[in-house]
Amino acid sequence: MSTVENRTQKGEVIIKVTDLKKSYKETIHALRGVSLEVKKGEVVVIIGPSGSGKSTILRSLNLLEIPTSGKIYFEGEDITSHKADLNRIRQKMGMVFQQFNLFPHMTVLKNMTIAPRKLLKLTKEEAETKAIKLLEKVGLADRADAYPSQLSGGQKQRVAIVRALCMEPDVMLFDEPTSALDPEMVGEVLEVMKRLAKDGMTMVVVTHEMGFAREVADRIIFMSDGLIVEEGSPEEIFDRPKNDRTREFCRRVSSQ
Repeated sequence: MSTVENRTQKGEVIIKVTDLKKSYKETIHALRGVSLEVKKGEVVVIIGPSGSGKSTILRSLNLLEIPTSGKIYFEGEDITSHKADLNRIRQKMGMVFQQFNLFPHMTVLKNMTIAPRKLLKLTKEEAETKAIKLLEKVGLADRADAYPSQLSGGQKQRVAIVRALCMEPDVMLFDEPTSALDPEMVGEVLEVMKRLAKDGMTMVVVTHEMGFAREVADRIIFMSDGLIVEEGSPEEIFDRPKNDRTREFCRRVSSQ
């Protein structure tokens, strides 16, 4: 799964978030002023308790959640500006959700090729060739003509991942991609994500899978109460946390 070259060189900042805030009905503060950077080729994993703002910040990165205030820059462009072309920007950000969001009336192959044909203007043959190659990489080439109802949860999520890759994104965003899966299916999805990381894909991942975070993340962000409490390498966060809230969270998840 090779990544796509763009004008952002490896190691340069590809996403920059500045003082992002998100409130609902002026009383619920999901984000209280979050600032972060993601570099090209980096795997950033966001962890924290439920309700800490993890999914809100992730969904804000491609404006599925509209911030109350603050700025988000993607490849140097202010995407919170009213002048930003959101459709073009979202094509560069692959998104994988907890639920698979596959079209139930379409085959796997059709699910994967409809967007590249419409948005990237690929021919049917070009889109299908690309889709089959990606399906081969995740061990699902033999399921190209199957419908989502004929797939296991793990297979559906692998299809959802490679469907996003068909758009040749510069960044992949994962919002708890294994939380809806039976335990025995989690590993096959995490394996695909590990290969993506190894191939150099820029990734921002919200997950409860601490083993994956420790193994794959370049940097871990711990959130609580709508704020980034602490960030650092997996070793710093899991083995030498500085903040009491981080320490308590890591203690609880390690005992589960």
